[in-house]
This record gives sequence, C-alpha cells and structure tokens, in this order.
Amino acid sequence: MALYKQHGVNPVAGCLPILLQMPIWLALYRMLSSAGELYQQAFIPGWNQRSHRDGSVHILPVILVVTMFAQARLQPASVDSTQQKFLQYGMPLMFGVMSFSSPAGLTLYIFTNTVLSALHSIYMKKVRQA
Repeated sequence: MALYKQHGVNPVAGCLPILLQMPIWLALYRMLSSAGELYQQAFIPGWNQRSHRDGSVHILPVILVVTMFAQARLQPASVDSTQQKFLQYGMPLMFGVMSFSSPAGLTLYIFTNTVLSALHSIYMKKVRQA
C-alpha cells in the first residue's frame, strides 16, 4: 500500500467502474430473460433476438472478447504483473464465457460499454499528452 500511495495509484480504480455497473447488468439480465414483449423480436433485421443467446455463430461474444483485450491493452501498466495479466487475459475470457450463455441484449450492452470506455481512455491519453 505504501508503494501505491507513493506513486498515487488507486488499486481499486480499474475494477470500480465494473463493480458499479454490476447491478445494471443483473437487472438487464433479469429483464431480458423474462420480458414477454421482447420474445422473438429482432433487434436488427436478420439479427437474433435480444432476449435469447446469440445464434450458433456467437458473433457478439467473440467481438466482446476482442474489444475487451484491446481495452486492456489501453490501460496503464500495473505494479503487480500477476494483476496486470489477470486484467489483460482473465477478465476478457471470463466475460466472454459468461456472454455465451447471456442474452444477446446484455452482451450488446457490455460490448457498447467496453467500446465507449476504450474511446474514453484514448481521449484521456491524448488530452494528457497535449
């Protein structure tokens, strides 16, 4: 902890945004699992339903894992290499496995959030360099 304080690093900063969104994800999962209005309703014409898992191709989970790997590369290096490896490899794989059994709407929400977080990281790096 002294090393974290010396360098001004918050060890919880990387996980806090995910922890804050967990209630939203759980509520969205419950809503998509039981919403009768969304049953067999296409999100995009030709696309699978939002309330069911992604089709047999699993496009959304694969895209989610790839974007989470890319976002993990954008984060600054951690002091602890095991923590850094878990964040770079473990978290994307864990979310990828979870998204294979989640409704497509929830996976789409997490994917959108990941893309927006990555864009925010890129923007902040450019602002700090300027």
